[in-house]
Amino acid sequence: NTFKLFVAFLKDIDLISGEVIAIDGTKARAHNSKKNNYNQKKIKRHLDYIEEKTNEYLNQLDAADAIEKTEKITGIEEKLKRLKENKLKYETLAKQLEESGETQVSTTDPDSRALLIQGQVVEVSYNTQAAVDEKYKMVVATQTINRNDRNALHDVVKEVQSNLQQEHFTVLADKGYNNAREIENTQKAGVTTIVAQQERVNSNAKGTTPDYLVTKFTYNKEDDTYTCPENQTLRTTGTLHTKHRNYSSHKFKKYRTSACKTCPVKHLCTVRSEGREIERGEFAEALELNNRNYKEQYALYRKRQEINEHIFGTIKRVWGYYYTNLKGLKKVNGEWSLIMTVY
Repeated sequence: NTFKLFVAFLKDIDLISGEVIAIDGTKARAHNSKKNNYNQKKIKRHLDYIEEKTNEYLNQLDAADAIEKTEKITGIEEKLKRLKENKLKYETLAKQLEESGETQVSTTDPDSRALLIQGQVVEVSYNTQAAVDEKYKMVVATQTINRNDRNALHDVVKEVQSNLQQEHFTVLADKGYNNAREIENTQKAGVTTIVAQQERVNSNAKGTTPDYLVTKFTYNKEDDTYTCPENQTLRTTGTLHTKHRNYSSHKFKKYRTSACKTCPVKHLCTVRSEGREIERGEFAEALELNNRNYKEQYALYRKRQEINEHIFGTIKRVWGYYYTNLKGLKKVNGEWSLIMTVY
């Protein structure tokens, strides 16, 4: 609340324009080591180890019992007791994961999650979002989450709208935020999106030359068809298919044409014996609008880094906030809101 009030004050004295907002996130280590973060694979590994050691100790117990070595029997029984306690702990964690539907559980700070920091480096962390106004690089919205940037865009935008009491502005974000559903929801909220494009995955890569990439196919909105570079029309049956990715899903339609069978340049377009197939997702229109914005306003997008990235550099490298001091999403949000207010 202190942060929100201060943002309102900054806008009142004209230190915030509210025209261009750049969004970015940074990870801060949580009070939870990787050792105390578990997924089903890690739990199974521990349970398998416990079972192996239990069998080993039971065999030792039988051998010691046969020669009546009381001291050794006592030592083995104590080890078996500890293994039994550990087994119960991991079985409880496995049940907790199953019931929660989560993919991981942290035992020191339950809200923290193992997040990708950079490259292949993973740390148990929180992800703090900052929305920064272009005019004087003031932070106008912040929220700390326990997931990556992919599903964060719309929530941060709503926070900006609430804090600035305005609906329309342009938002800049890197390709980590390029989620078609998030982009559509943001556009529907009245915001112009300029989110960097992800590298397009071409399912026909092995048999497609540059002249026949999917970007060379023209979508015709009025009759819901595609026109290929050879001026043939690809149509859809209208059937919606579902694709799952990173615990989310989206629907899409497939477009084909029988003309592929006799096309003289088919070998340049696809290796599929049935001919070329184009997929169009349910959020394609929003994504196309965003991509046009990105292409036409690339010079504006290039300002993103200078607007917001130095803020995290100051907070982390100069002030030393690589770690959270508190535990739990609510408290960590309060902690980072105070840090942003001070900034």
